[in-house]
Amino acid sequence: MPTQWKRSPEELHKTYVANTEAFYRIAGRGLAGQMDDFCVSCALQLFSRSACLTEDHAEAVNALYSKGRPQPKWLLWALTTAVSKQTAFLPPLFFWSLTEQDVQRNTDCSRVFIRMLTNILLCLAAVDDDVTYAEAEYITECADKLSALCDSAGVKKGKPGLRAADFVTSAEPSFLDKNPPRAAGQTGPTQGPAGDKAAPAERTPEKPDLDQLMAELDGLVGLEQVKKDVKSMMNLVKVRQLRKDAGLPVPPLSLHMVFMGNPGTGKTTVARLIGGLYAAIGALSKGQLIEVDRSGLVAGYVGQTAIKTQEVISSALGGVLFIDEAYSLASGGENDFGREAIETVLKAMEDHRDELVVIVAGYTGPMEKFLSSNPGLESRFNKYIFFEDYDGDELNAIFHLQCKKNGYELDEEAEAYSKEFFTGLYRDRDENFGNGRDVRNQFEDMVVRQANRVAAMEAPSKEDLVRFTKADFLPEPEENGQA
Repeated sequence: MPTQWKRSPEELHKTYVANTEAFYRIAGRGLAGQMDDFCVSCALQLFSRSACLTEDHAEAVNALYSKGRPQPKWLLWALTTAVSKQTAFLPPLFFWSLTEQDVQRNTDCSRVFIRMLTNILLCLAAVDDDVTYAEAEYITECADKLSALCDSAGVKKGKPGLRAADFVTSAEPSFLDKNPPRAAGQTGPTQGPAGDKAAPAERTPEKPDLDQLMAELDGLVGLEQVKKDVKSMMNLVKVRQLRKDAGLPVPPLSLHMVFMGNPGTGKTTVARLIGGLYAAIGALSKGQLIEVDRSGLVAGYVGQTAIKTQEVISSALGGVLFIDEAYSLASGGENDFGREAIETVLKAMEDHRDELVVIVAGYTGPMEKFLSSNPGLESRFNKYIFFEDYDGDELNAIFHLQCKKNGYELDEEAEAYSKEFFTGLYRDRDENFGNGRDVRNQFEDMVVRQANRVAAMEAPSKEDLVRFTKADFLPEPEENGQA
């Protein structure tokens, strides 16, 4: 379920190195071994809160090593065993020393460390394209415990870090909830006092905050028509709920939607907000977002696709099922298993009309063909929302939000060049234009370039650590293949 924190193992390693190198310049490279061990331990604890464990998680842990350090070689079976034994988070010993140094020097390096760790953990949480509430709670717990140490030591205040809860994409149960560890000597199912199987207590999900979600919707860059459409739907559903509560007749209403537009235009973000908004007004019981593409629904053998698709639907009940690039389900021939997935989804839309919202998304042209490929699709999707490309000013605004969230600033020359850069990015766009994704990639590239530039300084100041220059916008000569 794609999030903005998704990284390949190679990208994750680069992110890890860029962050830890900044830390070593403050605390010394002698801590590299302790730092790597600490981050691996955090990863194992974090993954116990993941919905499931896959090879992606093993590859992610294997990406956590500093320059000059041996690369870990975790296998999935060993990772699963280690994850099942994880307990509570404990601050590392070197962090205590870091807070003492901060107090003596009137610096806030320990608070910078907390923001750095939060970024790394968010990347780790997103290796399966999904950040769960349990993962966000763990990341928040780590930050809170470390911040409490800073406060008790008297470290001066720094910039606030990211709120992990802002990046949650689903409320899937954690790995340990699905696979509870057995007590010592236990060979059978857990038994209650009367010999019955003890069912884990279900937590009633907290009702999302309507005002907060509406503020988040209003705070999105651009998308003015999309915001208007979403608010119109909210009003329609809200009044329908009021009529129902008042005992008045309510006309049939389909909440299923079609999102059309190019990649990176905020479709997933808006889908997540819609799920929360519907839950906030009582139209859905949970409001979680379950995002899949063809690979998440279609199996490779006869009869398995319906089972696989039904499992995904079950996890989405009470919330939103978001199918990205939905047209790929109808791209094969008559015997393609994608058609079986379509029929299974259509049936679920009818059987669970009051507890499931399905949103299909993709490029405008292919989506129009997809909807016309099956009469059932056209009849069940009657609300279309179009996502326009971001223009240069909007791309620039998204970039500045990325900078603000991650504690970066632009010097005067970079500030002027930023507007010019993103205006040109929009003007010269082609069929591969990625909108917000291109902005994110540009920001990540700039973080690496800035880290390389600052690492060459003998004694970088705090301003050097947070400042982008015009040079950071441009690829280094070797990146262009120049001599």
